[in-house]
Amino acid sequence: MTLENQIKQRRAIEALRSGVPNRDAVVALGCTQPHIEERFRQQLENIRQSNIDVSKNTSILVEGDFGTGKSHLLEYLMHLALRENFVCSKIVISKETPFHDPVKMYRAAIETAVVPGKRGDALTEIATKIDFDSQAYADLYLRINRGSELNSRFAATLFLYERMPSDPEFINRIIRFWSGEQIGKGEIKKNLRACRESVTYKIEPISARELALQRFKFASQLIVAAGYAGWVLLIDEIELVSQYSLIQRAKSYAELARWMGKLEDSNLAGITTVLTITTDFKSIILEGKNDLEKVPGKLRSRTSDGDLLLASQAERGMRIIQGEKIELSKPDNAMLKQTYDKIRNIHAIAYNWEPPRVSSAEQQGTTTSMRQYVKGWITEWDLKYIDPEYKPEIEVTELKPDYTEDHDLEVETEENSETMNHNQG
Repeated sequence: MTLENQIKQRRAIEALRSGVPNRDAVVALGCTQPHIEERFRQQLENIRQSNIDVSKNTSILVEGDFGTGKSHLLEYLMHLALRENFVCSKIVISKETPFHDPVKMYRAAIETAVVPGKRGDALTEIATKIDFDSQAYADLYLRINRGSELNSRFAATLFLYERMPSDPEFINRIIRFWSGEQIGKGEIKKNLRACRESVTYKIEPISARELALQRFKFASQLIVAAGYAGWVLLIDEIELVSQYSLIQRAKSYAELARWMGKLEDSNLAGITTVLTITTDFKSIILEGKNDLEKVPGKLRSRTSDGDLLLASQAERGMRIIQGEKIELSKPDNAMLKQTYDKIRNIHAIAYNWEPPRVSSAEQQGTTTSMRQYVKGWITEWDLKYIDPEYKPEIEVTELKPDYTEDHDLEVETEENSETMNHNQG
């Protein structure tokens, strides 16, 4: 047993003890959801196949109770995708990252992005890997410049990125724009004139929201042009939208429909997404809180075209939660024994001892979550490691997610706070 291996196993135990999975824990335990893993592998293969329309049905909504392993699953899928040469981003929905705000969602996606085999800033690593002489870049350039649905800022900055390698400061400004920061129209036009290209690119105004959605599309194409297989987005804790106001819940349901490929403008080729939500969200929020009727009813009472469209989109999102999700398999005896044996071996290596059989390994009931089992086993081993004669009594308390509306989450979305006009970036 090497010291390096012992440290890895200790990191794994610490992660399992706290309920926050890390790479070491995922590598040690693997995946206990083969049906979801198989579906995810198929999604990755679909992304690879350019002849397949990957703009539709390339996402998975995973449903599971609190503590059943949703976050562990996402971490496992992330490392699987990285091994398959996909760029990966893991986004946890929070006050700082509201699901209904594409601007903040994109920022979070870029900030958490991991590039296979790289450690630096994701967009910088991706951009510097672009080979201007490659067919992949030629294809990207043609798509962006000929009949692209993207704002001309992307075509203009891509042109300048290729033509101005001797100006590292401006090259960095371009990468920062691709990463989510602003860049002024005047700055773009000045550099286009310096490259004797002052006519081709007309920089149109665009809202911050639409620009963010287009950034997702552009970044995914840039990732593929740089030689990676695609972009995987792992979005955790969708149930937090229950704490939003009614209108923000409506926008969130619409965004869920977008990420699941159910909206007309959901063309996100090169991106595949896995989202997680709690099992009882449907019964408590959609049915108990009556969002199924209240949300579209409220919007349609306002009669504007935008509200009517949002009502329809929100209904699509809620229908997905109702019937288009994949459930996590509940732990049966075989899964429990396999997991128990693996964690016992991890604890043995981590602390260089022979962990005894623990009483908390006995099945505690059909409602016991995998997290409760795991924390029970580790807690008892920790105590017996200190005092082998101690007979601990482990008390399990079930935790439930909070679905109460929280006014602290009522923050202004950046889509409303700024518009990219003729003078701004």
